[in-house]
Amino acid sequence: MKVFISADIEGTAGIVHWDEAERTHADWNEFRALMTAEVVAACDGARAAGATEVVIKDAHDSGRNLILDRLPDYVRIVRGWSGHPDAMMFGLDAGFAAAIYTGYHSKAGSEANPLAHTSNLRISRLLLNGEVASEFTVNALCAAGYGVPSVFLSGDAAMCAEAGAMVPGMSTVETLEGKGRASTSISPAWSRRLIREGVASALSADFSQTLPDRAERYEVVIEFNNPTDAYRAGWYPGARAHGPRAVAFANADFAEILRALVFMKV
Repeated sequence: MKVFISADIEGTAGIVHWDEAERTHADWNEFRALMTAEVVAACDGARAAGATEVVIKDAHDSGRNLILDRLPDYVRIVRGWSGHPDAMMFGLDAGFAAAIYTGYHSKAGSEANPLAHTSNLRISRLLLNGEVASEFTVNALCAAGYGVPSVFLSGDAAMCAEAGAMVPGMSTVETLEGKGRASTSISPAWSRRLIREGVASALSADFSQTLPDRAERYEVVIEFNNPTDAYRAGWYPGARAHGPRAVAFANADFAEILRALVFMKV
């Protein structure tokens, strides 16, 4: 059984400030260690459930956050950014049994995490078929395109609720809840225990049906903070203006939505 882990940091237990998520700040070292520990817990849970191989995509910022020497010997790690449309899911293919998400956070426009965003801080909201979308929304549909079910997610409470609503039967672990610029978190040690147990339980159950519903057609709308970003994104073939700071693109194939996002959201 091959398992894929997409690892982010803004939903890691204890996190509350951008200084803790940015590699140029001294605080990042502590939180990259906590991020790594949650990923290791997910790996241990997958191994306990019978996983023979685990591939981890370091999916935060530079893609160079995880402390490699702390990872188990049975994993492979994808670091950096290739430019492939799968982005935070790069390395995934149809040969994987399941996808797991650690350290995930609420979408741009949400007040449920002080670090809520979608892809980057230039985007005020990203909508998919009229609904405000998170990074998980996009990534779970990316996995579904390969026929890979999304079975487990850890992150802030609102992100867990969204994931559960999008993928019924999916297991989640709530690490923190945001209020304004503050967060209330469970302890990192407790988070690691719950992640380990949650992943093992999820992968030991029947997760064959944990695939999000697919639409016949997709329209993505990116609302930017700056109108000049929208102007630039509007030059992508097939894109159109969708208001003073927004650009839309539609296609029946979700893979084409992923391709458009590579160029439009930069």
